[in-house]
Amino acid sequence: MQRLILIGLLLFPAILNAQFGIGVKAGVNFANIKDEAGFNSDSRTGFMVGAYFAPGAKKFLSFRSEIILSRQGYNYKTATNTGNVNLDYLLLPQLFVLKFSKLVQVHAGVQGAFLLNANVDSTGSGSGSLFDYFKRFDYGVVGGAEIFPFMGLFIGARINVSLNNANEEAPLGGSWPNFIPRVDAKNNVVQIYTGWRF
Repeated sequence: MQRLILIGLLLFPAILNAQFGIGVKAGVNFANIKDEAGFNSDSRTGFMVGAYFAPGAKKFLSFRSEIILSRQGYNYKTATNTGNVNLDYLLLPQLFVLKFSKLVQVHAGVQGAFLLNANVDSTGSGSGSLFDYFKRFDYGVVGGAEIFPFMGLFIGARINVSLNNANEEAPLGGSWPNFIPRVDAKNNVVQIYTGWRF
């Protein structure tokens, strides 16, 4: 059994190079939500880290799948308190890739997202878990570009625009935190990152 595992580990890089490529990346998010009347929010800086899998073909049009851990959310200010809302998502972009040269790629596609955690850091009394106020699943469209200046190094930028409301609907007559929009709170995120292609 140990020999089979060792052989598999030795052959794995060759299989990857023959069939598809992989890459890892990390960077920063500039996240916010769509502003609504009567609600004041600002962009929040977070982080992202992930990996992608792509066919090894060198054609003009290709595709790739990604998995990304992304901290998003927003800063807020109300009449009674200020703070920030953290929303941690697992992003699963599925992208078409246009390869204009060995140095430049443009990406566009769709994305599903699963909410992993939601919390607030507040100067008021609303601190704590917000998991029940936000939807567990999000989806949207993405687009961006990457450049490859040196060997496997790449630098990229991307915008993620959600098409689904991030928050649940506020209950009629029920309590609702004043730092969470009641309707149409959609995630908007700009990502700037760097990584390495194997």
